[in-house]
Amino acid sequence: MNENNPIENTELTSLPNIGKEMKKQLNAIGINTPEDLLETGSKEAWLRIRAIDASACYNRLCGLEGAIQGIRWHYLDDNLKKELKAFYEANR
Repeated sequence: MNENNPIENTELTSLPNIGKEMKKQLNAIGINTPEDLLETGSKEAWLRIRAIDASACYNRLCGLEGAIQGIRWHYLDDNLKKELKAFYEANR
């Protein structure tokens, strides 16, 4: 990771959108650090969570992407939200 990466050397729960329950789910699918999440990507992480939790929703997918970007998911770019919505609809 480069030194300008804001998620390096932090805990998952220090990322936006990642609370205790999301952290538990991420840990259950083998994602234990912010770096793991970055490497896995929001879509793949969501697919893995969906495999263990059928209630994984669109907001959770956006939450994962927001965590990667370091922002609350509500502030994701509208075009990105549309892309994530299409991915969600195709994979639910």
